[in-house]
Amino acid sequence: MGVVAAVRPLKLLSLVFLLSGLSLAQSSPRVLITKPVDESQLTVLKGNTHPLARAEFDQGVAPMDLPMNRMLLVLKRSDEQESALRTLIDDQQDKASPNYHKWLTPDEFGKQFGPSDQDIQQVTAWLQSHGFQIAQVSKGRTVIEFSGTAAQVQEALHTSIHKYAVNGEQHWANANDPQIPAALTPVVAGVASLSDFKPKANVVKGPSGRWDPTLERFVPDLTGTISGQTYLFMGPGDAATIYHAPNSLNIRLASGQSTYDGTGVTIGIAGATLLYHSGDESYRSFFGLAGNGATAVYDGSFSNFDINADETEANLDTEIAEGVAPGAKVVYYAAGDTLFQSGLILAIYRAIDDNQVDILSVSYSACEAAMGAAGNLEILNAWEQAAAQGMTVTVSTDDSGSAGCDNPDTETAATQGLAVNGLASTPYNIAV
Repeated sequence: MGVVAAVRPLKLLSLVFLLSGLSLAQSSPRVLITKPVDESQLTVLKGNTHPLARAEFDQGVAPMDLPMNRMLLVLKRSDEQESALRTLIDDQQDKASPNYHKWLTPDEFGKQFGPSDQDIQQVTAWLQSHGFQIAQVSKGRTVIEFSGTAAQVQEALHTSIHKYAVNGEQHWANANDPQIPAALTPVVAGVASLSDFKPKANVVKGPSGRWDPTLERFVPDLTGTISGQTYLFMGPGDAATIYHAPNSLNIRLASGQSTYDGTGVTIGIAGATLLYHSGDESYRSFFGLAGNGATAVYDGSFSNFDINADETEANLDTEIAEGVAPGAKVVYYAAGDTLFQSGLILAIYRAIDDNQVDILSVSYSACEAAMGAAGNLEILNAWEQAAAQGMTVTVSTDDSGSAGCDNPDTETAATQGLAVNGLASTPYNIAV
């Protein structure tokens, strides 16, 4: 009896802690904007000017009516929320935790780890007071999509948009770090993006070659020619074999090895152009792959799409996914670029908000140093939310190794120092 009497208070105490923890998790986030929004009290959002927006490239101020559509105001969470989120993500991967594989929905994520309703209202009211049009707040409450003009940006963010001539190309970018009312800084991290420097597809055409079975390597040779371009062709079996995919297309499976074809899994591909469906259908038909091929989800107006941009990347990514996991469902997410916003980023946020894919594959890169503080937080927020929702994110590291800020298409020697692909640099994605 004495043992029972000693244990019961401990159980009761544990129950009290458990219930109070549940109550805390379900309560609304505390309000972080506690002072009036005073436009005369400003804070500089440091680290948000593109490194190529330099005086020697400056061609003058942009027209005041220059459209700046689908910009993303990047929000941040409190230190307490960030700590709780990282603990949750760890617990979701811990088989001993009661939260193991208890994934959140986007709405649950936003309510638990996003700004309060009152803070969101304060921020959107401030944007609207400067004439911006609010499109939406992401379900995870990590970004607010808004549109306006260069004049409105100059008035609200206290930075001017300039035209720059860089390596023979015209670009638009903010000339200095933006500023916002100090009262908003507990919630607002910055704007992505105030320049037209965008992530690029990681397709790099290699030299012609052929496989020499004796040497067991590729040797220079002409494999195939299309419109004067030489290509090394790979089928789904090649992809499965090269990457050791455990499916029936892999001709080098170990004896008795279990096979998996991706049945029951949905793979998302993020892109910035229309998917060439007939090419995908021909690919599956030619190689005898079962299923209906990739489906596409397009975010925003079709008029924003450049049907020729990144088409090779879109088809490559979907076809290789179908070859490595022929039984999986493949969904291609894309959005059109605006002058200042990357369609790829919009597509990523759409995929996370839809929460329909188990895996999200991104084969684009951006110089981490050039993404700025807001751009890097934007990606960190996205991949962190994806992890909490049970979504595995894979990102190409780029084809330049540690020279992630140099252009492999125009340069033969690195000049920008050690750098990585900013889209692949968080703890919450797999960098490939």
